[in-house]
Amino acid sequence: MPPDVSADPIAHLVALLGLPGMGPTRLDRLLEGRDPVVAWSMVRAGGPPPVDLGHGGRQAWAEWVRAAGSITPGSVAAEHTAAGVAMVRKGDPTYPPSLLDLEQAPPMVFHRGDPARLVAPRVAIVGTRRCTRYGHDLARELGSGLAASGVAVVSGLAAGIDAAAHQGVVDAGGVPVGVVGTGLDVVYPARNRGLWEAVGASGYLCSEAPLGTQPARWRFPSRNRIIAALAHVVVVVESHRSGGALLTAEAADALGRRVLAVPGSIRSPASEGTNQLLAATAHPCTGLADVLAALGLEGSPAVARGVERPPPDGVPGRVLRRIGWEPVSLGRLVDELGLSVAAVAAAVAELESAGWVVRHGPRIERVGSGS
Repeated sequence: MPPDVSADPIAHLVALLGLPGMGPTRLDRLLEGRDPVVAWSMVRAGGPPPVDLGHGGRQAWAEWVRAAGSITPGSVAAEHTAAGVAMVRKGDPTYPPSLLDLEQAPPMVFHRGDPARLVAPRVAIVGTRRCTRYGHDLARELGSGLAASGVAVVSGLAAGIDAAAHQGVVDAGGVPVGVVGTGLDVVYPARNRGLWEAVGASGYLCSEAPLGTQPARWRFPSRNRIIAALAHVVVVVESHRSGGALLTAEAADALGRRVLAVPGSIRSPASEGTNQLLAATAHPCTGLADVLAALGLEGSPAVARGVERPPPDGVPGRVLRRIGWEPVSLGRLVDELGLSVAAVAAAVAELESAGWVVRHGPRIERVGSGS
């Protein structure tokens, strides 16, 4: 039997946040000048909407009234506690203070992990889900290097760049900070379940949505503003011409956070967005040292340890230099280097065995600097 929370504003706020389609703007309008207990009572009573809820507001209100009939605030709050999810209301001592920089700060944060983890300097690493192998490897290297420097890494636990960055942090035993756009029990994408659990166990995993909240398109731009607010520096590794990473960069810029972007090939669609940022206001990120400099941590031991192994010489060296950082076919390498097919194929096989390149069908791509 859940405790009596008939006048508990936290339990009623959780219940309000769990209503279908409830977002920050509509909640702000509903709570304006009202306690959550009062607002919940109005929803349960039905009748016409007490405030203008914007476009589609009347339909949303009708859905809330129907849903509220089967929700008990005390039971909902107890479910979160039983699941090990903390509920922190804006104004509470453990509410992340950097979120107060937002014009529309989340009224409540649901989290697993230790809020004290947020005391460390923090860098957000974000980018496209459809990243190249180069972008994936660089995000993972940055995550690992920042972890070695005592920097917490913030990201959205999406596929692609986000997951690569957090995997680098987890592997290095660092502090990952995950911000998701669903309830903490709704893993999205599902294949990232292991990474979600690792972030919650070793770092700080949070959401502005209660348990059970399913993914919806509008929730991810809303999540991105939280990523920007939690970070001191935002690094966009790869981004297409439009996408969530650019929204995160825009939110960070509006908050006065420094934004870095990784330069990419003008022929790569995955670098169109980052190159646009560099042409506007972003600072270039060419490696870990640039990120640490943006944080004022130029003397970090991780930079001193970042010694690269020398590239191969001979034919493999010639082939690697020609591959550069843009995928290329074996036939094109043969044509441009003037070598035999057998010689180039043998060099590529040697480079692949040594971890310098990978194959994607007929394409060959470089995968790191060999550090």
